[in-house]
Amino acid sequence: MTKFLLSLHVLAAIVAIGPVTVAASMFPPAARRVRVGADGPDIAGVGTVRLLHRICRVYSGIGLAVPLLGFATAAAMGVLGDGWLVTSIALTAAAAGVLVAFVLPRQDELLERLDERQTVERDSTVRLAMFTGVFNLLWATVTVLMIVRPGSTTGA
Repeated sequence: MTKFLLSLHVLAAIVAIGPVTVAASMFPPAARRVRVGADGPDIAGVGTVRLLHRICRVYSGIGLAVPLLGFATAAAMGVLGDGWLVTSIALTAAAAGVLVAFVLPRQDELLERLDERQTVERDSTVRLAMFTGVFNLLWATVTVLMIVRPGSTTGA
């Protein structure tokens, strides 16, 4: 059962978190490239930005399966109290917080600007890119901890 849960946990992480990290990283430059003319913004460019935002929203919801399956896997493995896991849980919560509090709302704001036929300022996309980078760095750290598992009897 442990291997099955671990497999589901890893697949959920790949399928759900991977698209969020990629789409969130692509969003700031895509928003910056949208040109707003007298007749409104570039429709194809706005469509791309809107699609990237939708990917972030939908897959972040699906991503809730990752920690749920992670807890089930950790319980089955008997490692719920291990330091590497507690650290991973804290970093996962931090990543989710950054996504919900900083990345998604700023994406919403930039989309609203484009819908109102306003140009997107570089400062806004730079800040969004910074928050996205923090989100991605947190997930990369969690991934490394999940692979290495410092102090674990099964870690490398």
